[in-house]
Amino acid sequence: MGVRLETSGDGPGGLRDLLGLALRRNPRRAHLLVSRVLGKHVPQLPAVVHGTGVGLGERVRDLLGEDAGRAVVLGYAETATALGHSVADGLGAPCLHSTRRPVPGVTPVGGFEEEHSHATSHLLLPEDPELLAGNGPLVLVDDEFSTGTTVLNTLTALHRSFPRERYVIVALTDLRGEADRVRLEKFAADLGARIDVVALVTGRVRLPGDVLERGAALVEAHDTPPPAPAPGPYEVHRVDLGWPLGLPDGGRHGFTPAHRARLEAALPAMAARIAAGLPDGARRVLVLGCEELMYAPLRLAGALAGATAAEVRFSTTTRSPVLAVDEPGYAIRTRLVFPAHDDPADGPGQRYAYNVAGGGFDAVVAVVDSAADTPALHAPDGLLAHLAAHTGRVLLAVVPSHRPLPRPLRGPEFSSYDAEDVGWLLQDLSDVTLEAPTEEREEAIQSGGAHYAESLPVEYQPSEEYQRLFHQALDASAARIARAVGAVTDTLLAERGHGIVLASLARAGTPVGVLMRRWARHVHGLDLPHYALSIVRGRGIDTNALRWLAAHHDPSDVVFVDGWTGKGAITRELAEALRPFPGFDPGIAVLADPGGCVRTYGTREDFLIPSACLNSTVSGLISRTVLRADLVGPGDFHGAKFYRELAASDVSRHFLDTVQARFDEVRPRVAEDVRALLAADRAPTWAGWKAVERISEEYGIGDVNLVKPGVGETTRVLLRRVPWRVLARRGAGADLDHIRLLAQQRGVPVEETDDLPYSCVGLIHPRYTRGATGADGRAVR
Repeated sequence: MGVRLETSGDGPGGLRDLLGLALRRNPRRAHLLVSRVLGKHVPQLPAVVHGTGVGLGERVRDLLGEDAGRAVVLGYAETATALGHSVADGLGAPCLHSTRRPVPGVTPVGGFEEEHSHATSHLLLPEDPELLAGNGPLVLVDDEFSTGTTVLNTLTALHRSFPRERYVIVALTDLRGEADRVRLEKFAADLGARIDVVALVTGRVRLPGDVLERGAALVEAHDTPPPAPAPGPYEVHRVDLGWPLGLPDGGRHGFTPAHRARLEAALPAMAARIAAGLPDGARRVLVLGCEELMYAPLRLAGALAGATAAEVRFSTTTRSPVLAVDEPGYAIRTRLVFPAHDDPADGPGQRYAYNVAGGGFDAVVAVVDSAADTPALHAPDGLLAHLAAHTGRVLLAVVPSHRPLPRPLRGPEFSSYDAEDVGWLLQDLSDVTLEAPTEEREEAIQSGGAHYAESLPVEYQPSEEYQRLFHQALDASAARIARAVGAVTDTLLAERGHGIVLASLARAGTPVGVLMRRWARHVHGLDLPHYALSIVRGRGIDTNALRWLAAHHDPSDVVFVDGWTGKGAITRELAEALRPFPGFDPGIAVLADPGGCVRTYGTREDFLIPSACLNSTVSGLISRTVLRADLVGPGDFHGAKFYRELAASDVSRHFLDTVQARFDEVRPRVAEDVRALLAADRAPTWAGWKAVERISEEYGIGDVNLVKPGVGETTRVLLRRVPWRVLARRGAGADLDHIRLLAQQRGVPVEETDDLPYSCVGLIHPRYTRGATGADGRAVR
């Protein structure tokens, strides 16, 4: 075709060592430069592929000096996604790569065009829009820097939205002519920014004037049909990788140093699972990535190379159509052609895997994300069938596709708390009518017609007398609460370290989480992250909130926080809900544990926590959480409402500030409490659960969910449900003043008893429970 490669400068490692040549099936560009170290078209050792990018990243780090710590890397899809990641590894920076796959609900922050490519449009879809907003250097990574047009298109688009003073362009090969270099210098001057270029090799590609015509003629002359897929049934061995929850599958939505650390820690176990599926005596194995999904398969291949005696190679499928000619010296010797299987943005079409057939591989490990694990992948003419025709064993490893989630809601837009107090992993349903009359709601819940989380009770509006009781109770118990806050927080810090992340169970746990965060900052100077998420009895925890936490923090650092325990239903619910999510500790830290259900608590006394006296007006004006199928989709957080209209009655900040004002006063006693707690046997006794079962049987209720033990739960019954009666421990005193007032207002009898491990127990009216009887043995309807 008359194409010549010329290396600039002296020394080994020229273009001919780095590149091969092939013919494109593309009317815009006739030739393809086939990298031997990219891991795209030519199967290569993963250490060579990753090491090449890491080395370039180290060169960039040296170039940037002190600015390296503020850099962000942007790789180009699809060819340079793994290269961009690898450069980021060497630089120690966060990474993002462009994508051609739109994601529903994710708004691009930018895009650009690559005119010569088979698929020209690139999208930028960072999960965190602030990823590109800093003023540190932006490092753009591509496999080749030929004319600079794509880079100029990118910089023009990005500088308009995210201006910065410095850019670095990184490529395996810098093939620009003098006119292109002058154009880049002028562009930088016009932009008012510095632009550096780092490349492995510099040179030129010399093209004859009629290269497109020559290329088209050669393609027509040498084209041959691709090989057929395996006939009849074939076997695919699926490998469960155990991919860490919340870890992105690549840089399509951003990949941070924290993500990198989690991946590094998980790689050995994932590689061991793949190695266990290889055939005995395998000597040569290919790990095959899928289009943009290059980095995760590359790192898996590298780890697999250390977990098996076989030689492991790495390459990926591509959408670029290239002529295959089985001739020595030609870069693309064989090709597999199969239908697209990941619903790509540019529509259905053919996809390709080069130099796989005839490679002598005893096994091929196909690595795809879950969006690409479709019927087309497994079809008789799909990729797996084609692989099966050329290897002894096909393994399939599926990486969960990362779906960006909304950012946490914060005050004052959502809740009356300060933005730093808590990030709500919830969606705002404030404009949806969810409240139902108490009697109607109770009937639907008990009859099985609805779940309690599908609606909200009408917010209780406290009388002046009740509000006075709240303030009296708060003044009387503030020091007691502050002491319990300090005890539970310092116990956690002693046992789990100073890197903990607080995840309060909305909403009763959220005021406690805020107080624990304030204690850590006031006493220890720590700035603990704090989020609130939803857990629903009978339906489990918000798994999207778990994904968000795992994507932004180490799951082992997350501590779940609640206000108090009753009979331990939520404790059990959380433990069960977290079984599919290893890494999270299912233990709950609570202010008060009268039920004996947890091992991390501030006290086991059942006393009045004033935040239980009210609903949203002591919880940042946030409702209890909502989970309803027509409102909460598969990719949504659970919902809640922000009652802005109740701002005049809000005492949320007053509650927090009143308790915090007692921190210094209780510090000496907290130190004593923590020493005692750390030395004590704090194993759960489940005494509360036993009492609830006894009460349920004694009063003929027949459903332990209608027995609500403890001051906090009894208060909820009187405020939100249809109460039947209240059992009060004789001599409980002022802690139950608000209970007695609420019971009087609702016409609910209060029975005093000596045989009660709690200060009080609230019983929900079992009128809708078949066969229920009262304490006198008569049927209750």
